[in-house]
Amino acid sequence: MLDRHPFRWLSEPCQKPAFWFLFAFTIIVIICMQILGAPLNTEAAPAGIVTFEFARTLSNAQAMIASWGNEGQMYAGLNLGLDYLFMAAYGLTIGLGCVLVARGLAERVKFLTPVGVILAWGPFLAALLDALENYALIRLLLGSTNELWPTMAYWCAGPKFILVGLGLLYMILGAVIIAITRKRP
Repeated sequence: MLDRHPFRWLSEPCQKPAFWFLFAFTIIVIICMQILGAPLNTEAAPAGIVTFEFARTLSNAQAMIASWGNEGQMYAGLNLGLDYLFMAAYGLTIGLGCVLVARGLAERVKFLTPVGVILAWGPFLAALLDALENYALIRLLLGSTNELWPTMAYWCAGPKFILVGLGLLYMILGAVIIAITRKRP
């Protein structure tokens, strides 16, 4: 089962260093997005861009956009643009992390290995959903009054967060299991 993951093209010895490079890069992008997203935390959008992702209705989305003003809207656009880079970063990082953990669990808890291989594909689907969601949010920022856009963003955001969360949960719990079951000299 370990030969069916999305990183077969990357040699096994290169996978761990690649993961740590991607992990560091992902953290840097997160920090940049947090800085750009800070002005988006308003009463109408208490969690900033995340609130916007879950606006669900045109009136909610428009209220958030209005609360940001012109400057905030520019920050929102920059944040959504940077999010496309973030999609690649988190998709690769979480996917590769699931592969590494699955490999580490192969000798310890065999039934969790295929779970990791399956979850390694999840961040790529999450990134696709994220791209569709961002497109919808950008359309709203550009002034569209089509009710489709907030609805589309909403229905992409939920599954995206679930897929990312499952991958992260697998990585964390798997790493803990690996650490606990590591053979001591």
